[in-house]
Amino acid sequence: MTKDYCINAKRLWHTLEVFSTFGGTENGGVTRLALSDEDRQGRDKIIQWAKEDGFGCEVDELGNMFICRPGKNPNLAPVLTGSHGDSQPLGGNYDGIYGVLAGLEVLRTLNDHGVQTERDLILVNWTNEEGARFAPAMLASGVWSGAIEKEYALSRSDTNGVTVDQALKAIGYKGKFPSKARPLHACYELHIEQGPILEQESIDIGVVHHAMGQNWYELRIQGFAAHAGTTPMNLRLDALCGFAQFTLAVERIGHRFAPDGRATIGMVQVTPNSRNVVPGEVLCSVELRHPENSALDEMHALLEAAVKALTDRYLKSDLKRLSHYPPVVFDQACVQRIEGAIAERGYTQRPMVSGAGHDACYVQRVAPTAMIFIPCVKGISHNEEEKIYPKWAENGANVLFSTLLKAANEK
Repeated sequence: MTKDYCINAKRLWHTLEVFSTFGGTENGGVTRLALSDEDRQGRDKIIQWAKEDGFGCEVDELGNMFICRPGKNPNLAPVLTGSHGDSQPLGGNYDGIYGVLAGLEVLRTLNDHGVQTERDLILVNWTNEEGARFAPAMLASGVWSGAIEKEYALSRSDTNGVTVDQALKAIGYKGKFPSKARPLHACYELHIEQGPILEQESIDIGVVHHAMGQNWYELRIQGFAAHAGTTPMNLRLDALCGFAQFTLAVERIGHRFAPDGRATIGMVQVTPNSRNVVPGEVLCSVELRHPENSALDEMHALLEAAVKALTDRYLKSDLKRLSHYPPVVFDQACVQRIEGAIAERGYTQRPMVSGAGHDACYVQRVAPTAMIFIPCVKGISHNEEEKIYPKWAENGANVLFSTLLKAANEK
C-alpha cells in the first residue's frame, strides 16, 4: 500500500525555506523572474540537490530542466511531475516551486525506502510559466508541447529588450537537446490553489479536472501628447481618458459572464507619463478567462467592440491577441489515480476547476495529465503574503507520492 510510505515533511519544508532566499524580498516574498540571476541561483540549487541524491539533469534549448530517477524498464513511457521556479514580481514563496520541490521530495523518499519503480520518474522545472518577464505565460511548456513555435519563444523580449534566447545564454541554461515532447504514461502537477475555496471549506486536497480557457492581449491606444496648461479640453486627444473608458468596458465584460468569467487589465504603461503633459499613448495588457470556449468567443467580440468605441474619442488603437489557451479537460484516468490516493490517505477532497493557467494545461495536449491542489491562506497568491502551512504541504506531497508510485508501477 502506498500509504505505508510518507514523505519527509521536515526535509520538504526546509527545501522550501532555502528556496525562498533566491530573490527573497524584505516583506517575506520573492521576486524571481524567469531567467534572471535569482532564477539561476534556484536552478543551480535544484541541480545540486539532484546530484547529491544521485539524479541526473538534462536541460533543453528553452531551459526546461528534466531530472530523472530511472525505473526498471527504460522502454516503458515515463511518468512526469513538476511545475515552475519563476515568480511574479513581489510574488509568493510557494506558487510553482512547491510542485517542483514536492516532486524532488517524492524522488528522495523513494530513495530512502529503496523503492524501484517499473517506469522512469521525471521531475521537470519549466521555464517562464508566469509570463511576468516574457509574454506569453507557459512559454517553454508551450514549445515543448508543440503549441508555440520555438523561434517565436526565443525571440520574445522583456521591457529592456532582452530576448529569451539572450537571457538563457546569460545564465547558462540554454541546453542543447530539443524542446520537444516525448511519450509519457502520465503527468501530474502539484500546486497551491491560488484561491480561497479549499481553506474556506476545510478541504485537504483539490482534484483538478478542468482549467479555464484564456486569451491574452496587448492594446496600444494612441492620442496626442500636449501641454496640460495650454491645451483646451475640447481639443485634447487624451489616450489615458480613452483608456479609462476602455477599462470600465473590460470590467463590464467580466461581470456579464459571472460567475465563471474573468476580465483583467494587469499592466499599464502611460507615455510620456509626466504630470503636466496630456497623455499621448497608453499600452496595456488585457486578459479574458472562461471555462467554455463559446463564452470566451463572446467575450472576445465584446472586447473588440470596446476597442472600436475608442474612435468616438478620435483615438487610434491596435489590439493584438498574444495567445489563446483553450479550456482544458484533464485525463480521467489520471484524475482517478489522484482520487484513489487521497482516499487511501484518508484526506478530504473535492473536484475543482482551475481559474489559473498552468504548464499542465499544455502537457495535457500531448500526454495524459491532471493536477492536485492544496489550500493557501485566504486564497492569496501572486503576492508577498502568499502562505501555506507545513501540514498542507505534507498532505499534498503524500498524495503526489502515492499517485506517482501507482502510475510508475503500472506495466
